[in-house]
Amino acid sequence: ARSIYPWDIVVQKLPTGALFFDKRDASQFDYLTVHETSNTPPAPLGNRDNEEDKINTPERLSLEATMINQNFTQQILRSQKHRSNFDLPNPFWDEEDNDGMEPASVAYRYRKFDLGDGVELVARTELHGLAKDNKKVDTSKIALPGKKKKKKQVEAEEEQGDQYMTAYALNEYDPSYASNAPPARPGTTINWREKLDNQPGAVLASEMKNNSFKLAKWTAQSLLAGASQMKIGFVSRINPKNAYEHTVLATQTYRPHDFASQMTLDMGSMWGIFRLFVKLLSDQPEGKYVIMRDPNRAIVRIYGVPMETFEESDEESDEDEEGEEEE
Repeated sequence: ARSIYPWDIVVQKLPTGALFFDKRDASQFDYLTVHETSNTPPAPLGNRDNEEDKINTPERLSLEATMINQNFTQQILRSQKHRSNFDLPNPFWDEEDNDGMEPASVAYRYRKFDLGDGVELVARTELHGLAKDNKKVDTSKIALPGKKKKKKQVEAEEEQGDQYMTAYALNEYDPSYASNAPPARPGTTINWREKLDNQPGAVLASEMKNNSFKLAKWTAQSLLAGASQMKIGFVSRINPKNAYEHTVLATQTYRPHDFASQMTLDMGSMWGIFRLFVKLLSDQPEGKYVIMRDPNRAIVRIYGVPMETFEESDEESDEDEEGEEEE
């Protein structure tokens, strides 16, 4: 209900009645959007052909946001000597094909949920790190004018053990980045460099409005993964005209359940919608289906497609490889 851009999910129903929900190969399902739910979303390039406008199209901003997010999840971690390993190795990493390289630090956690009425869900979730639950009992004293400044007094932190953590990055976008953009109305844009230190709540509230779908998606992912903390970084371009150099202005840590409440993300409704899809597809015969968000209307459609849809045959793959070798 929060999304504006179209998306699709492929569902395959087996003879046993099991349902597999997955994304299409080479789809942009995992790419992040920027200002998707804003009143002034990024505009397509159209007839404009200057580089300043190219880097601010929805497609380029999506690629930039995805790159920032991936880099941020790795940069906030400690060095490799502090790494913790799960019992099983990364299922998507092949050392033979990546000799001398290391996979990105991420943990895949498989969780099982009982939805009632004999419906069980097994989901592969992602965790980005372990964090200490440190609680500071006291904070530093503020020096008043005309009084001698007191030394900072902070009591020892009490460690509560390791907790699972997810990490994501928001990137600053101002509609005025695009050339020939109309002047923004007063109060509609917030300069992060000016507000993050003094008014972080205002920045977050603005992002909840402009990126409601993306933040709700991150929150749901954190809740499914069983993460106790969700760290969000606020990243900005060093130069508004350069989409390749960024700086991390601040980070904030939230409890996923508390964050969901702030976003009015109802877990009951979330599970209810998923159960509805399960019920609708359970009544269908064995086969392959596509759940698609309509690109023009705020509705979701379900289509039945042939079993070979979205699958590239081995013969076609071999032909492509032979063609590349001949060239």
